[in-house]
Amino acid sequence: SRTSLIIAHRLSTIRSCDLICVLDGGHIVESGTHTELIQRRGIYYNMLAQNNLQ
Repeated sequence: SRTSLIIAHRLSTIRSCDLICVLDGGHIVESGTHTELIQRRGIYYNMLAQNNLQ
């Protein structure tokens, strides 16, 4: 068992993490698994959608 802190701009890097925390303005604004964050359609979802368009 291990805890790792990963800071990533490529969302594909963190897709399989147990917990993803989304920061905005230095504060955690969303957290959950990849699937949970997609279902919420919040900032993470919008970042992923924008990333897929590029």
